[in-house]
Amino acid sequence: MRIGVVGTGYVGLVTGACFADLGNRVICADIDRRKIEMLKRGETPIFEPGLEEKVRINARVGRLSFTDDVGEAVKKSKVMFVAVGTPPGPDGEADLSQVRAVAETVGRAMNGYRLVVNKSTVPVGTGDIVSQIIAQTSGGTYPHDVVSNPEFLREGSAIHDFMQPDRIVIGCSNPAAGEMVAELYAPLNAPIIVTDLLSAEMIKYTSNAFLALKISFINEVANICERVGADVRDVVEGVTKDNRINPAFFGAGVGYGGSCFPKDTLALVGIAAKAGYDFQILKAVIDVNEAQRSRFVAKITERLGDLGGKTVAVWGLSFKPNTDDIRESPSLDIIGKLLAAGAAVTAYDPVALEAARGALPDVDYASDPYAAAEGADALAVVTDWNEFKEANFEELAKAMRRRLIFDGRNIYDPAKVEAAGFEYVGVGRRAGRAAP
Repeated sequence: MRIGVVGTGYVGLVTGACFADLGNRVICADIDRRKIEMLKRGETPIFEPGLEEKVRINARVGRLSFTDDVGEAVKKSKVMFVAVGTPPGPDGEADLSQVRAVAETVGRAMNGYRLVVNKSTVPVGTGDIVSQIIAQTSGGTYPHDVVSNPEFLREGSAIHDFMQPDRIVIGCSNPAAGEMVAELYAPLNAPIIVTDLLSAEMIKYTSNAFLALKISFINEVANICERVGADVRDVVEGVTKDNRINPAFFGAGVGYGGSCFPKDTLALVGIAAKAGYDFQILKAVIDVNEAQRSRFVAKITERLGDLGGKTVAVWGLSFKPNTDDIRESPSLDIIGKLLAAGAAVTAYDPVALEAARGALPDVDYASDPYAAAEGADALAVVTDWNEFKEANFEELAKAMRRRLIFDGRNIYDPAKVEAAGFEYVGVGRRAGRAAP
């Protein structure tokens, strides 16, 4: 199949590279010429494990190409995947300007039947809007179909998630169009759910909203654990032995971030409001997530007192491990609050340093985690990179001014940290003894 993909971000580039890997001819288009030039050189504009190698291999054998001319991609492809951004607008609703622009380009450039597949996360009813725009701009000269095919890719494991998906969701009004998309995914041998356009669009938001709910729920439980002296890790272990309760996304910490959960929860609240419904639970999920970051900073202030003249080392800038994405990262919010309170911040992240420099210019950046901790009054672990899980506490103790660790992801055993001479403060963990 000849496939076009518009958008070379996490979703678009992974989709294009993986479909090429399955034997299709894929042309990825993006109006950002810098990205396209990088890709033509075999470089990827984002960090995603395994992606650069997959791009290079498929480009070398001629199955994957790149262009900054979206119209060219439309002309050369029978199936067009739309994977552009839908960031939240001022009111929290998804901004569909990029999706609309692609639909207009498809309508103007198509020279025959086109199947347009929405992979962007879009509000319910967007598929019909896209179809109307294509019909208007093309003048109805050529037929087309619009299918919703929401993505469920996790940054840091996107290649695995594409090639070994839990399920494929296809929303369509024309069964033949849905079957054409299903054939593209047939080599993956994954369960395929075929439904209508509106339900498929709703599935994506519901999935992300429920996962965000799990995170905020367990963070609320963790906050209670701190007050009553329980340990949230033990609570989670006991609860998730119930086979009705999946342990995924049930780790207490500083809350969720990234490009999906924050904007998708806000968008679903907006979708509900437009339909005349007050989505109270999801509003609470958002409020709890925002408050969790403030609670973490409050713990630091409680232990250190006035933060003026104090130095806090921060490990982790990306919103999760195995990505350089800092969008809505808890670190940015936490560091911003620390700086506003007068603290000096020295930060380290394995891959997100460059991305963070522009967002946080007042931070000192270190080349390794122990350099970041040099002379620090406290260490805040905000992203659970594997590199941090096996910290050398002896070396850390030599570097820090005060042996005080705030574990925002509960990656350490409090007993082990305390045995190394540190005061340990986790999220929902039992209180540790005073630091030396």
